[in-house]
Amino acid sequence: MGLRAEDFSDQSRYRQVLEIPYSELVNFILDYLRRNSAVMIFFWSLCLIFAGLAFFVRINISGYYSLRDIMFHSILGFIVFPLIIIPLHEILHVIPFLLCGARKIRAGMDLKQYIFYVTAHRHVTSARQFNFVAMVPFISVTITLIIMVLFLPGLWKWSMSALLFVHTTMCAGDFAMMNFFYLNRHRKIYTWDDADEKMAYFYEEL
Repeated sequence: MGLRAEDFSDQSRYRQVLEIPYSELVNFILDYLRRNSAVMIFFWSLCLIFAGLAFFVRINISGYYSLRDIMFHSILGFIVFPLIIIPLHEILHVIPFLLCGARKIRAGMDLKQYIFYVTAHRHVTSARQFNFVAMVPFISVTITLIIMVLFLPGLWKWSMSALLFVHTTMCAGDFAMMNFFYLNRHRKIYTWDDADEKMAYFYEEL
């Protein structure tokens, strides 16, 4: 049987290291996006690579299509498709949560912070499990979009390459959380959320 949220009340075995109200998630994310590590180097490198790919595709379609058509696909790639892909991204978080044994899964949004999230109410997650949950949407969507950029015709290459870049930036919160675990990799950290109170808790095993 896995750990339960109630187990962390035993202060002889676990010590709380952090608690984050959902209303302060953006501050936490920005903090860990700024903290230098292999995780952040990987993330920012991907952002630059995919931005460069989109720029390369855009340059190569110049002169072949009308400006109106290019603008239409620009709107698709930078605005319309990113909005459409949000529910898919969150569903792809649900699948690994289920595989990790979570059952009380909830989705939500905070438009003041421009964030969308999926959480498993009072389900305890280790660093390895959290990384699995965080990476499934990123890897799945990235691979799919790269294939589409390679095989779709010109204008669709442009909108899909734009979406690839935007979706990567949309994963900033997932990478920031993974950076927290990476920077604390010498400690055995567990996390669980109380979705009713909208709080995230992090504990260290002593």
